[in-house]
Amino acid sequence: MPELPEVHNFKRYFDETALGRPIDRVTVRDDKIIRNMPGDLFAQSLAGRRFESSSRRGKYLFGRLDNGHDVLLHFGMTGDLHYYELPEDRSKYERFVFEFGDGTRLGFDDPRKFARVLYLEDRAAYIAEIGLGPDALDYTEADLLRDVAGRTVTIKGFLLNQSLLAGVGNLYADEICYRARVHPGASVAKLSETELKAVYEQLNDVMHYAVNNAPYYKEYPDDWFWRVWREEGKTGPEGYGEVKKIKVAGRTTYYVTEWQPAPE
Repeated sequence: MPELPEVHNFKRYFDETALGRPIDRVTVRDDKIIRNMPGDLFAQSLAGRRFESSSRRGKYLFGRLDNGHDVLLHFGMTGDLHYYELPEDRSKYERFVFEFGDGTRLGFDDPRKFARVLYLEDRAAYIAEIGLGPDALDYTEADLLRDVAGRTVTIKGFLLNQSLLAGVGNLYADEICYRARVHPGASVAKLSETELKAVYEQLNDVMHYAVNNAPYYKEYPDDWFWRVWREEGKTGPEGYGEVKKIKVAGRTTYYVTEWQPAPE
């Protein structure tokens, strides 16, 4: 599933292929993923407009239109963007497509149709409505130490809480805990300040590295973070311990015994 770094990569792709191009029309083939209006109204609202800029917050990508409104693209589990010119190059799973005045197209593909696309007149009001926290790239160590105070949630549950910090999903949360040598099921109330600072350091390092190396979520390299170790029964990368699979915060979770000691 696309998380913050992957959506950051989508933002780059969107900027290269959509910004500044007049939208002749939008063809909607399946409006299930368009959540706040019928497909024909979505198409009418975009015809004749152009995207002037984009912004990302957590896993949410916003395309700013020339009328001050936004199109929100949330990619769900299998959402994707596909830029092309010839109609025969259209994806089998294209749900709608922006057709630009120069003959190019930017399609939104989604095989499983879990994506969420909205037309927004007020982006800030929507962010406030859903309680979306600050972007994980903007989150500070002081923010983390402040936000854990008085909480008893697991550290993984904390990292996944999009109202506290936006953008970290299941895979990156496991990676952060692994690198910080903290058990994902440990209560934040029982972690020392040193451990919490280690979590923040890894949060910062992992997110920035991933963004700078622009991953495509369907084609991770073999040495990409969790692909090195996240396999049940495997010996830990440090040469000891064993990779275990459990449930934490309702999510499938991997950790390495001994390397990430179980909470007492």
